[in-house]
Amino acid sequence: MGQGNIIGYEINEKTCQISFYNEQQLEPETLEVDADNYQIPLIIGKLRDTWAYGKEAKRLATIKEGFAVTRLLERSLNGEKIEFGEETYDAVWLLSKFVQMSLLSFPQIDGIVFTVPELTEELAQLLRGIAVRMNIDKQHIFIQDYKESFCNYLFYQPKELWQYDAALFCCDRNEIKAYMLRRLKPGLGGGRTTFVTVDEVASAHMKELAAVYPVLNEDKAKDADARFCKFIEGVFDKRIVSSVFLTGEGFENNWYPKSLRVLCNGRRAFIGNNLYSKGACYTAYRKMFMHIEDPVYLSESKLTDQITVNMRVGGQEMWYPIVSWGAQWYESNNQWEVLLEDVQDIELHVESLIQGTLRTEVISLDKFPRRGEYSMRLQIETLFLDEKTCKITVRDVGFGEFFLATDFQEEKIIHLGGNDGKFGSLS
Repeated sequence: MGQGNIIGYEINEKTCQISFYNEQQLEPETLEVDADNYQIPLIIGKLRDTWAYGKEAKRLATIKEGFAVTRLLERSLNGEKIEFGEETYDAVWLLSKFVQMSLLSFPQIDGIVFTVPELTEELAQLLRGIAVRMNIDKQHIFIQDYKESFCNYLFYQPKELWQYDAALFCCDRNEIKAYMLRRLKPGLGGGRTTFVTVDEVASAHMKELAAVYPVLNEDKAKDADARFCKFIEGVFDKRIVSSVFLTGEGFENNWYPKSLRVLCNGRRAFIGNNLYSKGACYTAYRKMFMHIEDPVYLSESKLTDQITVNMRVGGQEMWYPIVSWGAQWYESNNQWEVLLEDVQDIELHVESLIQGTLRTEVISLDKFPRRGEYSMRLQIETLFLDEKTCKITVRDVGFGEFFLATDFQEEKIIHLGGNDGKFGSLS
Protein backbone atom coordinates (compact mmCIF):
# COMPACT_ATOMS: atom_id res chain seq x y z
CA MET A 1 0.00 0.00 0.00
CA GLY A 2 1.58 3.24 -1.13
CA GLN A 3 0.84 6.70 0.13
CA GLY A 4 -2.42 8.03 -1.19
CA ASN A 5 -3.43 4.81 -2.99
CA ILE A 6 -6.61 4.40 -0.92
CA ILE A 7 -9.15 7.17 -1.49
CA GLY A 8 -12.26 8.38 0.34
CA TYR A 9 -14.24 10.62 -2.02
CA GLU A 10 -17.14 12.67 -0.66
CA ILE A 11 -19.41 14.03 -3.37
CA ASN A 12 -22.68 15.95 -3.29
CA GLU A 13 -24.44 18.41 -5.59
CA LYS A 14 -22.26 21.35 -4.55
CA THR A 15 -18.80 20.06 -3.63
CA CYS A 16 -16.46 17.14 -3.40
CA GLN A 17 -13.72 16.35 -0.91
CA ILE A 18 -10.85 13.86 -1.06
CA SER A 19 -9.19 12.02 1.82
CA PHE A 20 -6.38 9.53 1.32
CA TYR A 21 -4.36 7.12 3.42
CA ASN A 22 -0.99 8.32 4.58
CA GLU A 23 1.25 5.27 4.87
CA GLN A 24 3.59 6.96 7.36
CA GLN A 25 0.86 8.00 9.81
CA LEU A 26 -1.48 5.05 9.08
CA GLU A 27 -4.49 7.34 9.06
CA PRO A 28 -6.32 9.43 6.46
CA GLU A 29 -5.33 12.94 5.45
CA THR A 30 -7.59 15.32 3.56
CA LEU A 31 -6.51 17.10 0.40
CA GLU A 32 -6.33 20.84 1.01
CA VAL A 33 -7.67 23.17 -1.68
CA ASP A 34 -6.59 26.28 0.20
CA ALA A 35 -5.35 26.74 3.75
CA ASP A 36 -7.80 24.86 6.03
CA ASN A 37 -10.24 24.44 3.14
CA TYR A 38 -11.03 20.98 1.84
CA GLN A 39 -14.12 21.64 -0.28
CA ILE A 40 -13.76 21.48 -4.07
CA PRO A 41 -16.70 23.11 -5.92
CA LEU A 42 -18.41 20.49 -8.11
CA ILE A 43 -18.05 22.52 -11.30
CA ILE A 44 -16.25 21.76 -14.55
CA GLY A 45 -15.51 24.31 -17.26
CA LYS A 46 -13.60 24.93 -20.43
CA LEU A 47 -11.93 28.05 -21.83
CA ARG A 48 -10.94 27.54 -25.47
CA ASP A 49 -9.01 24.23 -25.38
CA THR A 50 -8.25 24.17 -21.66
CA TRP A 51 -10.38 22.30 -19.13
CA ALA A 52 -10.77 23.56 -15.56
CA TYR A 53 -12.49 22.14 -12.48
CA GLY A 54 -13.32 23.28 -8.97
CA LYS A 55 -12.48 26.85 -8.04
CA GLU A 56 -10.95 27.59 -11.46
CA ALA A 57 -14.15 26.50 -13.17
CA LYS A 58 -16.13 28.54 -10.67
CA ARG A 59 -14.05 31.58 -11.63
CA LEU A 60 -14.97 31.00 -15.30
CA ALA A 61 -18.64 31.01 -14.32
CA THR A 62 -18.16 34.22 -12.32
CA ILE A 63 -16.40 36.15 -15.11
CA LYS A 64 -18.60 34.46 -17.76
CA GLU A 65 -15.69 33.22 -19.84
CA GLY A 66 -15.88 29.94 -21.76
CA PHE A 67 -18.47 27.67 -20.20
CA ALA A 68 -18.96 26.10 -16.79
CA VAL A 69 -21.34 23.32 -15.75
CA THR A 70 -22.88 22.84 -12.30
CA ARG A 71 -25.34 20.24 -10.90
CA LEU A 72 -23.23 17.46 -12.40
CA LEU A 73 -24.72 14.65 -10.30
CA GLU A 74 -28.33 15.55 -11.03
CA ARG A 75 -27.66 16.07 -14.73
CA SER A 76 -25.74 12.80 -15.01
CA LEU A 77 -28.53 10.82 -13.37
CA ASN A 78 -31.03 12.46 -15.74
CA GLY A 79 -28.90 11.58 -18.78
CA GLU A 80 -28.65 15.22 -19.86
CA LYS A 81 -26.53 16.59 -22.68
CA ILE A 82 -24.85 19.99 -22.41
CA GLU A 83 -24.26 22.08 -25.50
CA PHE A 84 -21.55 24.69 -25.87
CA GLY A 85 -20.98 26.23 -29.27
CA GLU A 86 -20.73 23.38 -31.74
CA GLU A 87 -19.82 20.84 -29.05
CA THR A 88 -22.23 18.56 -27.16
CA TYR A 89 -21.17 16.79 -23.98
CA ASP A 90 -22.88 14.03 -22.03
CA ALA A 91 -23.27 15.08 -18.39
CA VAL A 92 -21.90 11.67 -17.34
CA TRP A 93 -18.77 12.31 -19.40
CA LEU A 94 -18.33 15.74 -17.75
CA LEU A 95 -18.76 14.26 -14.26
CA SER A 96 -16.22 11.56 -15.12
CA LYS A 97 -13.82 14.23 -16.42
CA PHE A 98 -14.25 16.17 -13.17
CA VAL A 99 -13.51 13.13 -11.00
CA GLN A 100 -10.44 12.23 -13.05
CA MET A 101 -9.07 15.80 -12.91
CA SER A 102 -9.66 16.02 -9.17
CA LEU A 103 -7.64 12.81 -8.65
CA LEU A 104 -4.68 13.67 -10.90
CA SER A 105 -2.36 13.89 -7.88
CA PHE A 106 -2.99 10.18 -7.22
CA PRO A 107 -1.46 8.33 -10.20
CA GLN A 108 -2.21 4.89 -8.76
CA ILE A 109 -5.45 4.18 -6.91
CA ASP A 110 -5.77 0.74 -5.33
CA GLY A 111 -9.23 1.31 -3.85
CA ILE A 112 -11.86 4.04 -3.62
CA VAL A 113 -15.04 4.65 -1.64
CA PHE A 114 -17.49 7.32 -2.77
CA THR A 115 -19.69 8.73 -0.03
CA VAL A 116 -22.92 10.58 -0.84
CA PRO A 117 -25.71 12.21 1.21
CA GLU A 118 -28.30 9.58 0.19
CA LEU A 119 -27.55 6.39 -1.69
CA THR A 120 -29.60 4.95 -4.54
CA GLU A 121 -28.86 2.03 -6.84
CA GLU A 122 -28.74 4.41 -9.83
CA LEU A 123 -26.21 6.70 -8.14
CA ALA A 124 -24.08 3.73 -7.08
CA GLN A 125 -24.00 2.43 -10.67
CA LEU A 126 -23.07 5.88 -11.98
CA LEU A 127 -20.10 6.36 -9.65
CA ARG A 128 -18.97 2.75 -9.99
CA GLY A 129 -18.94 3.13 -13.77
CA ILE A 130 -16.78 6.25 -13.53
CA ALA A 131 -14.25 4.47 -11.30
CA VAL A 132 -14.13 1.42 -13.61
CA ARG A 133 -13.29 3.73 -16.53
CA MET A 134 -10.36 4.97 -14.46
CA ASN A 135 -9.04 1.39 -14.39
CA ILE A 136 -9.64 0.93 -10.67
CA ASP A 137 -10.19 -2.73 -9.76
CA LYS A 138 -13.99 -3.14 -9.70
CA GLN A 139 -13.73 -5.26 -6.54
CA HIS A 140 -12.13 -2.28 -4.80
CA ILE A 141 -14.83 0.27 -5.68
CA PHE A 142 -17.48 0.96 -3.03
CA ILE A 143 -20.27 3.51 -2.57
CA GLN A 144 -21.91 4.42 0.73
CA ASP A 145 -23.95 7.18 2.32
CA TYR A 146 -22.93 9.75 4.92
CA LYS A 147 -24.36 7.71 7.80
CA GLU A 148 -22.16 4.74 6.96
CA SER A 149 -19.15 7.07 6.65
CA PHE A 150 -19.91 8.38 10.13
CA CYS A 151 -19.95 4.80 11.43
CA ASN A 152 -16.66 3.83 9.84
CA TYR A 153 -15.03 7.03 11.04
CA LEU A 154 -16.07 6.20 14.60
CA PHE A 155 -14.88 2.58 14.37
CA TYR A 156 -11.32 3.90 14.13
CA GLN A 157 -11.62 6.31 17.06
CA PRO A 158 -11.09 5.36 20.73
CA LYS A 159 -13.86 2.99 21.77
CA GLU A 160 -14.95 5.19 24.64
CA LEU A 161 -16.28 7.66 22.04
CA TRP A 162 -18.98 5.15 21.02
CA GLN A 163 -19.25 3.13 24.23
CA TYR A 164 -22.85 4.34 24.38
CA ASP A 165 -24.69 6.36 21.70
CA ALA A 166 -22.74 8.82 19.53
CA ALA A 167 -24.45 11.91 18.10
CA LEU A 168 -23.90 13.65 14.79
CA PHE A 169 -25.30 17.13 14.12
CA CYS A 170 -25.29 18.38 10.52
CA CYS A 171 -26.03 22.03 9.85
CA ASP A 172 -26.38 23.96 6.61
CA ARG A 173 -27.67 27.50 6.19
CA ASN A 174 -31.20 26.86 7.39
CA GLU A 175 -31.55 23.33 8.76
CA ILE A 176 -30.06 21.18 11.49
CA LYS A 177 -30.34 17.38 11.48
CA ALA A 178 -29.41 15.05 14.30
CA TYR A 179 -28.30 11.43 13.90
CA MET A 180 -27.53 8.85 16.55
CA LEU A 181 -25.22 5.85 16.23
CA ARG A 182 -26.31 3.01 18.49
CA ARG A 183 -25.54 -0.64 18.99
CA LEU A 184 -28.17 -3.16 17.98
CA LYS A 185 -29.21 -5.79 20.51
CA PRO A 186 -26.40 -8.11 21.61
CA GLY A 187 -26.39 -11.73 20.55
CA LEU A 188 -27.12 -11.13 16.84
CA GLY A 189 -25.21 -13.47 14.58
CA GLY A 190 -24.39 -15.72 17.51
CA GLY A 191 -22.81 -12.84 19.39
CA ARG A 192 -19.60 -13.04 17.35
CA THR A 193 -20.06 -9.61 15.75
CA THR A 194 -21.07 -6.13 16.91
CA PHE A 195 -23.84 -4.56 14.83
CA VAL A 196 -24.64 -0.85 14.83
CA THR A 197 -27.01 1.46 13.01
CA VAL A 198 -27.52 5.21 12.59
CA ASP A 199 -30.94 6.80 13.02
CA GLU A 200 -32.03 10.28 12.02
CA VAL A 201 -33.62 11.30 15.31
CA ALA A 202 -34.59 14.95 14.73
CA SER A 203 -34.43 17.87 12.33
CA ALA A 204 -35.37 21.52 12.48
CA HIS A 205 -35.54 24.39 10.02
CA MET A 206 -34.10 27.53 11.63
CA LYS A 207 -34.63 30.71 9.65
CA GLU A 208 -32.21 32.49 12.01
CA LEU A 209 -29.33 30.51 10.48
CA ALA A 210 -29.72 32.34 7.17
CA ALA A 211 -28.80 35.56 8.98
CA VAL A 212 -26.06 33.93 11.04
CA TYR A 213 -24.21 32.60 7.99
CA PRO A 214 -21.91 33.94 6.66
CA VAL A 215 -22.03 37.29 8.51
CA LEU A 216 -22.65 37.04 12.25
CA ASN A 217 -25.78 38.90 13.33
CA GLU A 218 -25.62 39.12 17.12
CA ASP A 219 -29.38 39.12 17.85
CA LYS A 220 -30.16 36.38 15.35
CA ALA A 221 -27.20 34.36 16.67
CA LYS A 222 -28.63 34.48 20.23
CA ASP A 223 -32.02 33.33 18.96
CA ALA A 224 -30.45 30.53 16.94
CA ASP A 225 -28.31 29.49 19.91
CA ALA A 226 -31.35 29.32 22.18
CA ARG A 227 -33.30 27.23 19.66
CA PHE A 228 -30.35 24.93 19.04
CA CYS A 229 -29.96 24.46 22.79
CA LYS A 230 -33.59 23.29 23.09
CA PHE A 231 -33.10 21.07 20.04
CA ILE A 232 -30.07 19.39 21.68
CA GLU A 233 -31.91 18.84 24.95
CA GLY A 234 -34.73 17.13 23.02
CA VAL A 235 -32.27 14.90 21.15
CA PHE A 236 -30.38 13.91 24.30
CA ASP A 237 -33.50 13.31 26.41
CA LYS A 238 -33.09 10.00 28.31
CA ARG A 239 -30.07 8.98 26.20
CA ILE A 240 -26.56 8.26 27.36
CA VAL A 241 -24.34 9.91 24.75
CA SER A 242 -20.57 9.32 24.72
CA SER A 243 -19.55 11.80 22.04
CA VAL A 244 -20.86 14.50 19.72
CA PHE A 245 -19.72 15.46 16.23
CA LEU A 246 -20.63 18.69 14.45
CA THR A 247 -20.28 19.06 10.69
CA GLY A 248 -21.53 21.36 7.95
CA GLU A 249 -21.01 24.94 6.85
CA GLY A 250 -23.62 26.19 9.32
CA PHE A 251 -21.26 25.52 12.25
CA GLU A 252 -18.43 27.62 10.84
CA ASN A 253 -19.33 30.73 12.85
CA ASN A 254 -19.24 30.58 16.63
CA TRP A 255 -22.92 31.48 17.08
CA TYR A 256 -23.74 28.66 19.55
CA PRO A 257 -21.66 29.16 22.78
CA LYS A 258 -24.58 28.23 25.07
CA SER A 259 -25.36 25.13 23.01
CA LEU A 260 -21.71 24.11 23.00
CA ARG A 261 -21.70 24.03 26.81
CA VAL A 262 -24.70 21.68 26.72
CA LEU A 263 -23.01 19.49 24.10
CA CYS A 264 -19.82 19.19 26.15
CA ASN A 265 -21.55 18.47 29.45
CA GLY A 266 -20.16 15.02 30.36
CA ARG A 267 -19.18 14.10 26.81
CA ARG A 268 -16.52 14.91 24.23
CA ALA A 269 -17.42 17.11 21.24
CA PHE A 270 -15.65 17.50 17.89
CA ILE A 271 -16.18 19.84 14.95
CA GLY A 272 -14.90 19.48 11.40
CA ASN A 273 -15.93 19.21 7.78
CA ASN A 274 -13.93 16.20 6.61
CA LEU A 275 -15.60 13.47 8.65
CA TYR A 276 -17.38 11.86 5.68
CA SER A 277 -14.38 11.61 3.36
CA LYS A 278 -12.19 10.28 6.18
CA GLY A 279 -14.90 7.76 7.08
CA ALA A 280 -14.99 6.65 3.44
CA CYS A 281 -11.22 6.23 3.50
CA TYR A 282 -11.46 4.01 6.59
CA THR A 283 -14.15 1.98 4.79
CA ALA A 284 -11.83 1.36 1.84
CA TYR A 285 -9.10 0.17 4.18
CA ARG A 286 -11.47 -2.17 6.06
CA LYS A 287 -12.91 -3.74 2.91
CA MET A 288 -9.53 -4.25 1.27
CA PHE A 289 -7.58 -5.58 4.25
CA MET A 290 -10.08 -7.20 6.65
CA HIS A 291 -11.35 -10.69 5.81
CA ILE A 292 -14.30 -10.34 8.17
CA GLU A 293 -15.54 -6.90 9.19
CA ASP A 294 -16.41 -6.20 12.80
CA PRO A 295 -18.29 -4.03 13.79
CA VAL A 296 -20.88 -4.08 10.98
CA TYR A 297 -23.14 -1.19 9.99
CA LEU A 298 -26.75 -2.15 9.19
CA SER A 299 -29.64 -0.13 7.80
CA GLU A 300 -33.03 -0.71 6.17
CA SER A 301 -31.39 -1.13 2.74
CA LYS A 302 -28.57 -3.46 3.84
CA LEU A 303 -28.44 -7.24 3.59
CA THR A 304 -29.33 -8.95 6.86
CA ASP A 305 -28.42 -12.40 5.52
CA GLN A 306 -24.91 -13.77 5.16
CA ILE A 307 -23.62 -16.62 2.97
CA THR A 308 -20.35 -18.25 4.05
CA VAL A 309 -18.08 -21.01 2.75
CA ASN A 310 -15.54 -22.93 4.82
CA MET A 311 -12.09 -21.79 3.61
CA ARG A 312 -8.54 -21.47 4.78
CA VAL A 313 -7.56 -17.81 4.41
CA GLY A 314 -4.06 -16.66 5.33
CA GLY A 315 -3.44 -20.03 6.99
CA GLN A 316 -6.54 -19.70 9.17
CA GLU A 317 -9.64 -21.85 8.67
CA MET A 318 -12.87 -19.84 8.78
CA TRP A 319 -16.38 -19.57 7.44
CA TYR A 320 -15.58 -16.91 4.89
CA PRO A 321 -18.42 -14.56 3.79
CA ILE A 322 -18.99 -14.58 0.02
CA VAL A 323 -22.12 -12.50 0.72
CA SER A 324 -21.80 -10.29 3.79
CA TRP A 325 -24.50 -8.88 5.98
CA GLY A 326 -24.22 -5.12 5.98
CA ALA A 327 -23.58 -5.01 2.21
CA GLN A 328 -25.88 -3.59 -0.47
CA TRP A 329 -27.30 -6.40 -2.62
CA TYR A 330 -26.35 -4.61 -5.84
CA GLU A 331 -22.78 -4.25 -4.57
CA SER A 332 -22.41 -7.96 -3.79
CA ASN A 333 -21.60 -9.48 -7.19
CA ASN A 334 -18.10 -10.95 -6.83
CA GLN A 335 -15.74 -13.72 -7.90
CA TRP A 336 -13.17 -15.81 -6.05
CA GLU A 337 -10.78 -18.55 -7.10
CA VAL A 338 -10.22 -21.39 -4.65
CA LEU A 339 -8.10 -24.55 -4.49
CA LEU A 340 -10.14 -27.54 -3.43
CA GLU A 341 -9.24 -30.24 -0.94
CA ASP A 342 -10.63 -33.77 -1.39
CA VAL A 343 -14.35 -32.92 -1.08
CA GLN A 344 -17.39 -34.00 -3.10
CA ASP A 345 -19.44 -30.85 -2.65
CA ILE A 346 -19.35 -27.26 -1.44
CA GLU A 347 -21.30 -26.51 1.71
CA LEU A 348 -22.81 -23.04 2.13
CA HIS A 349 -24.13 -21.57 5.37
CA VAL A 350 -26.95 -19.04 5.06
CA GLU A 351 -27.45 -17.11 8.29
CA SER A 352 -30.31 -14.65 8.84
CA LEU A 353 -30.17 -11.90 11.45
CA ILE A 354 -33.89 -11.16 11.13
CA GLN A 355 -35.06 -14.78 11.49
CA GLY A 356 -32.20 -15.87 13.74
CA THR A 357 -31.75 -19.00 11.61
CA LEU A 358 -28.84 -20.88 10.07
CA ARG A 359 -29.44 -23.23 7.15
CA THR A 360 -27.13 -25.28 4.95
CA GLU A 361 -27.15 -25.36 1.15
CA VAL A 362 -24.98 -27.74 -0.88
CA ILE A 363 -23.49 -27.43 -4.37
CA SER A 364 -22.64 -30.91 -5.68
CA LEU A 365 -19.36 -31.46 -7.53
CA ASP A 366 -20.21 -35.00 -8.68
CA LYS A 367 -20.06 -34.03 -12.37
CA PHE A 368 -16.68 -32.31 -12.07
CA PRO A 369 -13.43 -34.07 -13.04
CA ARG A 370 -11.48 -35.79 -10.25
CA ARG A 371 -8.04 -34.42 -9.44
CA GLY A 372 -5.63 -34.59 -6.52
CA GLU A 373 -5.85 -32.26 -3.54
CA TYR A 374 -5.04 -28.62 -4.31
CA SER A 375 -4.94 -29.21 -8.06
CA MET A 376 -8.66 -28.56 -8.49
CA ARG A 377 -9.11 -24.82 -9.00
CA LEU A 378 -12.62 -23.44 -8.99
CA GLN A 379 -14.13 -20.04 -9.56
CA ILE A 380 -17.00 -19.12 -7.23
CA GLU A 381 -19.22 -16.31 -8.49
CA THR A 382 -22.07 -14.53 -6.73
CA LEU A 383 -24.66 -12.73 -8.88
CA PHE A 384 -27.73 -11.06 -7.38
CA LEU A 385 -30.85 -11.31 -9.55
CA ASP A 386 -32.76 -9.06 -7.15
CA GLU A 387 -32.50 -8.01 -3.51
CA LYS A 388 -33.62 -11.45 -2.26
CA THR A 389 -32.19 -13.81 -4.87
CA CYS A 390 -28.53 -14.72 -5.23
CA LYS A 391 -27.23 -17.09 -7.92
CA ILE A 392 -23.98 -18.84 -7.00
CA THR A 393 -22.02 -20.40 -9.85
CA VAL A 394 -19.05 -22.75 -9.45
CA ARG A 395 -16.80 -23.29 -12.51
CA ASP A 396 -13.76 -25.44 -13.21
CA VAL A 397 -10.99 -23.04 -14.30
CA GLY A 398 -8.23 -25.64 -14.56
CA PHE A 399 -4.79 -25.61 -12.98
CA GLY A 400 -2.30 -23.81 -15.18
CA GLU A 401 -0.62 -25.98 -17.82
CA PHE A 402 -1.23 -29.16 -15.83
CA PHE A 403 -5.01 -29.22 -16.20
CA LEU A 404 -6.86 -27.08 -18.72
CA ALA A 405 -10.16 -25.44 -17.82
CA THR A 406 -13.27 -27.44 -18.70
CA ASP A 407 -16.93 -26.53 -19.27
CA PHE A 408 -18.05 -28.08 -15.99
CA GLN A 409 -20.12 -25.76 -13.81
CA GLU A 410 -22.94 -25.90 -11.29
CA GLU A 411 -25.40 -23.22 -10.21
CA LYS A 412 -27.36 -22.73 -7.02
CA ILE A 413 -30.14 -20.22 -6.42
CA ILE A 414 -30.17 -18.96 -2.82
CA HIS A 415 -33.32 -17.23 -1.60
CA LEU A 416 -32.71 -14.68 1.15
CA GLY A 417 -35.26 -13.39 3.62
CA GLY A 418 -34.52 -9.67 3.36
CA ASN A 419 -35.80 -7.12 5.85
CA ASP A 420 -39.53 -7.35 5.01
CA GLY A 421 -40.02 -4.26 7.16
CA LYS A 422 -38.68 -6.11 10.20
CA PHE A 423 -35.40 -4.23 10.54
CA GLY A 424 -36.70 -2.64 13.74
CA SER A 425 -36.79 -6.08 15.36
CA LEU A 426 -32.99 -5.97 15.55
CA SER A 427 -33.09 -3.03 17.98
